Amino acid sequence: MTWQLALLTTTALIVAATAVRSWLRSDEHREAVARRDLRRRAGEADPLVTLAIQMRLGELAAELRKVDEDPDVFARAHHWRAVQGAYDALLREACRLSALPVEDVPLRLGEHAAAEERLREELELSSRGWSW
Repeated sequence: MTWQLALLTTTALIVAATAVRSWLRSDEHREAVARRDLRRRAGEADPLVTLAIQMRLGELAAELRKVDEDPDVFARAHHWRAVQGAYDALLREACRLSALPVEDVPLRLGEHAAAEERLREELELSSRGWSW
């Protein structure tokens, strides 16, 4: 009777080990691990990087207001486009850091489409607690 119990226990352990081994090698397990790693990476944004981006967004927004309000700025349109481009690029970087979908808008795209994308990004970031 004892040897039968030992044989049954050993057989059960071998079957369980084989099942676990096949699960660990399966495509479903690899996909589950990849999804888990992606969720972990998305949730592990460095707070100092986040703060630096928020501070820089605030500085660029202030620079945009300054260029917009000061009529005596030399090459005003050029300065405004340069600051707006930097602001948009930093907004896209903030969206990537927050795991938001980002549409890279071409530089020559119409201002209306770029403004809509900028507003969408700002609203998405604001809804996730970002402020600048």
